[in-house]
Amino acid sequence: MPLTIINSFASWVLKQRIHQIELFLKYPNEVQEELLMNLIQSSKNTVLGKKYDYNSINSYATFSERIPISTYEELQPLIERTRQGEQNVFWEEPIKWFAKSSGTTNAKSKFIPVSNEALEDCHYKGSKDLLCLYLNNNENSHLFLGKSLRLGGSSQIYEDNDTFYGDLSAILIENMPIWAEFSSTPSNKISLMSEWESKIAAIINETKNENVTSFAGVPSWMLVLMNKMLEETGKGNLLEIWPNLEVYFHGGVNFEPYREQYQKIVPKKDFKYYEIYNASEGFFAIQDLNNSSDLLLMLDYGIFYEFIPMDTFGTPNQKSIRLADVELFRNYALVITTNSGLWRYLIGDTVRFTSLNPYRIRVTGRTKHHINVFGEELMVENTDQAIAKACRLTNTQVVDYTVAPVFMEGKEKGSHEWMIEFKQSPADISSFQKILDESIQSLNSDYEAKRHNNMTLNPLVINVARKNLFYDWLKDHNKLGGQHKIPRLSNHRDYLEQLKEMEQSIIV
Repeated sequence: MPLTIINSFASWVLKQRIHQIELFLKYPNEVQEELLMNLIQSSKNTVLGKKYDYNSINSYATFSERIPISTYEELQPLIERTRQGEQNVFWEEPIKWFAKSSGTTNAKSKFIPVSNEALEDCHYKGSKDLLCLYLNNNENSHLFLGKSLRLGGSSQIYEDNDTFYGDLSAILIENMPIWAEFSSTPSNKISLMSEWESKIAAIINETKNENVTSFAGVPSWMLVLMNKMLEETGKGNLLEIWPNLEVYFHGGVNFEPYREQYQKIVPKKDFKYYEIYNASEGFFAIQDLNNSSDLLLMLDYGIFYEFIPMDTFGTPNQKSIRLADVELFRNYALVITTNSGLWRYLIGDTVRFTSLNPYRIRVTGRTKHHINVFGEELMVENTDQAIAKACRLTNTQVVDYTVAPVFMEGKEKGSHEWMIEFKQSPADISSFQKILDESIQSLNSDYEAKRHNNMTLNPLVINVARKNLFYDWLKDHNKLGGQHKIPRLSNHRDYLEQLKEMEQSIIV
C-alpha cells in the first residue's frame, strides 16, 4: 500500500475521535461525575468496595467523605496482595501488569497497577489522541510518511506469581498494537534494552538512515541522544539527517530550559513541539493547540480528578475539591481515582489551571519538590522559567540544575544554593546570578518579599558543576535513561551535598 494512502487513512481514522473529545469539552463536569459513578459501581464487590460500601455511594460528597486520600505507601499492602496473585482487591478485573517506578524521591520501588482497561482506554487512547489533536491542527502533516523515533526508559519484563512488572514503556511495548510498531523506530528489541549506553549506540545505528518525521521522549534524555547522533554522524543539525522532521512530542520535565538548545539542533521555523502529561499511573493531559504551553485535561480516560489547594495541603484544613470547583491560577495537588483501582491516590504532582472552558492546565512541580523553608513557596515552574530567561539574556545553555536551602545559623540569614551544569557557560557568572535571582522575584511574590532588602533571604548562591556531573550521579544511582532525574527543588540538602561530594572526589 503506498505511503500516501497509509498517511491519509491513518489521519482519517484518528480524526474520528475529535467528535468524542468535543463531547467532554461541552459537558466536562457531567462526564467526570458519570465516570466516577461507573468506577464505584464496577468495584462494589472488591475488597475495598465492601470495606467502604461502594454500593451505597451515590454522590461525590459521600465518596469524598467515606474514602480516604492515600499515598502509595498507604496503598502498598493492597497492591502487594494483588502482586502475590490475589485478585478483586481494588479492581474488579484481574490485574497482571505492574509498572515499576522508583520515582524521584525514593530508592524504594513502586509497583503501580496497570489494568487492561487502563492500557486500552487510557495509555493507548492518550497516545492516539495526541496524534489526533496534532493532525487536527496541522492539516498538511506528513507524519505517517515516516516513522516516530521513540526513547523510553524501557527494560525487560519480569514475572512473579503469574504477574508481570517492568518500566511502563516496556509494558506498553509488550502490549503495543501492530500498527504502532510499524510506525515506530527503533525496533522493540532495541527499545527494550536495559543498559543505557549500549542502547543509545544501537538506537543511533538503527535510526540514522530511517525517514524520521517525529520523535518522542523526555527532553533531557532525548537531548543526550540527539547530541550523540550529531556527534556520531558529523552533521550540523538534525535536519541534515532527517529532512522531513516536523514535530517533537515531549513530557516528563519542563521544556523551557531546553527549548533554545532544541531550536539550534532543529533549525526549522515551522517545527512543532507538542507536550503531554503522563505517568505510570495514567495519561492525563495533552497540548491541544499549536505553539501553546497549556495542556487539555483529558476527561474520558477512566480517571476521576480531584484537587487539593496547595495553601492548605498537609494542614488540618486540607480539603479536596472536584473539577467543577477549581479556580484559575491556583496551585493544586493532584488526586486521581483510576480504572486500575487507584482510589483517591495522591500522585505527588502539582498543577494550576490556565483555562476553565475548556479545562487546561500546566504542571507546576511536585508536592515534595518545592522549597518552603522560609515561607517562599518556590515551585519548579518558577525556577524553570527563571533559568530559561537567564539563559536567554546571557547566551547560556544549561544541562541540569538542583536547588537546596541554606539554613539560618545564628545571625546568618538563609539563602538558596544552586548547583548548575552548563553546556555553554555565561561570560559573567555574577551577572547570570543576578538575573536569575531577579527573575525568580518577578515570578514569585513570596520569594520577592523574603528577598526584599535581604530581609530573610540573602542572594542565591551558584555552584558551577563540572561536565557530566548530573549524568554521573544518575549513573552512580542506577538511574540512567527514561524518566529518571535529580529533583530540582528540595527542602533538604541531601542531593546537593551528594553532588558536591562527587564533584570534590573527582577533583581530588
